[in-house]
Amino acid sequence: MASSAAVAGVLSAHDRQILTAVNTGASSLSFVGSGFIVLCYVLFKELRKFSFKLVFYLALSDMLCSFFSIVGDPAKGFFCYAQGYSTHFFCVASFLWTTTIAFTLHRTVVRHKADVEELEAIFHLYVWGTSLVMTVIRSFGNDHRHFGIWCWTQTGRTGKAVHFVTFYTPLWGAILYNGFTYFQVIRMLNNATRMAVGISDRVYVPDARDNMKSLNRWGYYPLILIGSWAFGTINLIHDFIEPGHKIFWLSFLDVGMAALMGLFNSIAYGLNSSVRRAICERMDMFLPERVCRWLPNNFKYRNQQQENELVSLKIEDK
Repeated sequence: MASSAAVAGVLSAHDRQILTAVNTGASSLSFVGSGFIVLCYVLFKELRKFSFKLVFYLALSDMLCSFFSIVGDPAKGFFCYAQGYSTHFFCVASFLWTTTIAFTLHRTVVRHKADVEELEAIFHLYVWGTSLVMTVIRSFGNDHRHFGIWCWTQTGRTGKAVHFVTFYTPLWGAILYNGFTYFQVIRMLNNATRMAVGISDRVYVPDARDNMKSLNRWGYYPLILIGSWAFGTINLIHDFIEPGHKIFWLSFLDVGMAALMGLFNSIAYGLNSSVRRAICERMDMFLPERVCRWLPNNFKYRNQQQENELVSLKIEDK
């Protein structure tokens, strides 16, 4: 894991075994969740819009990050270094893809631009290029040691500082950017809703409220990164200040929450109304009618309320 620098070290062998199990279990859940979103994108042609394509890239990064976290320490030498590089690269790429989603929503809703699809190449250059640069820089000042499941663990102060700069600095930069961006989007939509209520004499108030309810959930997405990496950040800072004193419960939360990032992203970004409708349509086609009757009404796509997604939204001036 990218958070392993603050976890390994003076922990006992038993503690490291527990953390190994936690990492494997949580990463497996993230691998399954993100893999499900990747599979939906591949199987359902109606999902291959630009908005969901960004979610696909996010899920793909999460899936590969989780995979290399599960692999653990395959061997000393080349394979161990490759595992360490790959884990760091795809974990950085994961939270960078969330910034492209936030940027797309902001550019569409706040700035009223319809050219986001033309920026796809720039998005790829930004995400993969930045991830590569951060991964290469992280190799400087690195003390290659092996602690159970973790390859490429920094134990010196220089290595820990480099790890903080190459992972946690861009991570919290992404969190701040996402939070500020979603705040602007929600404020814009709140203002538009109030204008619609005043002008339309409440004729379209229910629709406006439904739109705001569905879009307000984007405001919670920065909390996914905060919840996933807050304990890792605290653990790394504590380890830098007191390298000889490890707190097991903090390491436990660090490893567990970081490994669940892919699962959180797949639920929040991936399981939107379009995905659920696509799944339900296939279920109606292939499942017997008597089985479909047992499904809850709110699970059937015909009764699902349309949710706003990352589409080209326009707020008309009245």
